[in-house]
Amino acid sequence: MRAAVGWLELGLPGDALLELAPLPWRLQVRRPILELRLAAEMAHRSWNAASETARLLCLKDSSEPRFFLNAAFCLHETGDTLAACRWLLRGPKALVGDAIFHYNLACYLNVLGQHTRARGHLETAFHLDGKLRDEARDDADLVGMAEE
Repeated sequence: MRAAVGWLELGLPGDALLELAPLPWRLQVRRPILELRLAAEMAHRSWNAASETARLLCLKDSSEPRFFLNAAFCLHETGDTLAACRWLLRGPKALVGDAIFHYNLACYLNVLGQHTRARGHLETAFHLDGKLRDEARDDADLVGMAEE
C-alpha cells in the first residue's frame, strides 16, 4: 500500500494501480485500499473502473457523502449522466448542505436538458460557496447557465 501511495504522490497513478493489483482479494475489498484504488483510477482517468470502485465504497459506507459524489462524477465521465444523477440522489441526506452536491447536480441536470432544475441547484451551490461561480463560468456542463 505504501508503494502505491508513493506512486500516486509522484503523479503516476498507473504504477499505483499496478502495485495494488497483486493484493489478495480479502485486502482489495477493504475500505483503505478501495479509497486508494479510487484515487488512482480517477487520476488515471479510468472512469469505468473508478465508477465501480466508488459505487462499492458507497455500499460499504452509505453515510459517506464523498463516495456518492465520486461515484456520480465517474459515471458522468463515462457518459452515463442519467445514472450519475440517480446515484448522486441516492446519497446521504448530509449532501443537501454540500455546495459540490448542488453544483454537480446542476451540471448533470443541465446536460440532461432539465435547465430549470439545474438553475435552482446552481443557485444553491453559489449561495453555499460563492467561489464556485468562477469555476462555473468555464464548465462545459454549464454552458449558458453561470453567466446569467
